[in-house]
Amino acid sequence: MKIRILGAHNIETNDTSFNSILIDDILAVDAGALTANLTLNKQQNLKAILLTHQHYDHIKDIPLLGMNFYLCKKTIELYTTKHVYETLEKQLFNDILYPDFTKRPPEKPALHFNIIEPGKSEQITGYSVIPIKVNHTVPTVGYQITSSDGKKVFITSDTGPGLEDCWQQVSPNLLIIETTALNKEEEFALKVGHLTPALLQKELDSFRKIKGYLPQVVLVHMNPLVEKGIKAEISAVEKALEIKITLGYEGMKINI
Repeated sequence: MKIRILGAHNIETNDTSFNSILIDDILAVDAGALTANLTLNKQQNLKAILLTHQHYDHIKDIPLLGMNFYLCKKTIELYTTKHVYETLEKQLFNDILYPDFTKRPPEKPALHFNIIEPGKSEQITGYSVIPIKVNHTVPTVGYQITSSDGKKVFITSDTGPGLEDCWQQVSPNLLIIETTALNKEEEFALKVGHLTPALLQKELDSFRKIKGYLPQVVLVHMNPLVEKGIKAEISAVEKALEIKITLGYEGMKINI
């Protein structure tokens, strides 16, 4: 399984992008950095996109992809929960801010949504995919994605602490999990459903107690304004847990 992190931050600048993770060039998780980081041909290679929740930094490129696929006379398959779909249908796909490509062209719309259920495994473009509820301010799912050779990645998306139930359902080789804020911002992180390095340590300790091991860990959704501080605090987590934790970055490639 070839994984490429297109966006690893919660601020978009000329060198940081919103969250998007690309798997084997054909499957994407979230759409915060697809159009700006993939050529039109590579966008057309996408077979499916998994959406974790409706926050703008995770769905930003969906209308733009709709236009691109519409002009190329193709359809992109989108997978998400009923809640996210209904939210986007009401707030975004209404021909007010942009053309509604879930209905254009009428005979074969450029954007086609598929509803998935948390905890229920789906076969999506050659992968076994399980959406799993995580703890955020709006209903959010992470995805465990298993390739045909049995390699597994679990992408949490945005989440706060309290992932014990989640850990029971996954067994990844690679964990891509968020860490947004500094330890001193814990009160803020808890309020908005995110992790700090100290909160991450508790969640990884919980994972190890439940599963008996820790997978390779890569962090995303960092605030670049405090990323150096996050990196320093993660060093303490590495020492405490005796593992290696890598901060993700735009263009990062991982093979599992």
